Amino acid sequence: MQRRCAVADPHPASQVSLKGVSAGYARTTVLTQLDLETPSLVVTAVMGPNGSGKSTLLGLLAGVIPATSGTVVHRTAVRPAFVTQRSAVADVLPLTVRETVAMGRWGRLGFFRRPSARDREAVETSMERLDVAGLAERQLGELSGGQRQRVLVAQGLAQGADLLLLDEPASALDGAARETIARVLDEVTGEGVTVVQATHDLAAARRAGHCLLLDAGRVVAAGPPADVLPDAGRVVAPRPPADVPEGAERERRARASGA
Repeated sequence: MQRRCAVADPHPASQVSLKGVSAGYARTTVLTQLDLETPSLVVTAVMGPNGSGKSTLLGLLAGVIPATSGTVVHRTAVRPAFVTQRSAVADVLPLTVRETVAMGRWGRLGFFRRPSARDREAVETSMERLDVAGLAERQLGELSGGQRQRVLVAQGLAQGADLLLLDEPASALDGAARETIARVLDEVTGEGVTVVQATHDLAAARRAGHCLLLDAGRVVAAGPPADVLPDAGRVVAPRPPADVPEGAERERRARASGA
């Protein structure tokens, strides 16, 4: 049985600890018996082939996917901020950029409180840091993919969490957008935020302070990038994706077989 604890520690060595943790969807186990630590106040890059469990691990750390066994210990003061992949967000939403970023404050406001000056400042600062302040009154659906992704990262930043989780935040973005996001992630670790991002980008992984390499739902390497990245080339990518619900995988197999 899972035990989830919150530990008060202003400078913990690790932000989240997993011991013997398994997790997945329905009857499909994706992560198996994980033992890992996410170091505090650094960027951790989670790498691995498609289907290795990167997105599931982020969902587990965010608290949106429950562990089926093992112990999860959070040393966080507030709910983690979780920035999903661009493809998981509808292309057209009836929201402006400012309204989208302001959604990051909803957890602090609840349904009835009006935004305070501090809330509005957090929104404006987050937009400025991700270079989207000039787009504040534009509709989200009008933006390019790179602009939308920077808006979503700004939303996560506006939440003011001490644990920021990002699922491939720079996937398919141009070099300038990737550099903007990487710069901001580096900056916030100096401001008391721990960052964990799933990525296929070797440059982003080399820039991180810590790396986790997943394969088939298990941690096969963890530590400084210089120690972990040489192992990444030995992880074979092609395999049926395990990082999806069972029904989706069954449907994928049916399509592949022409059924």
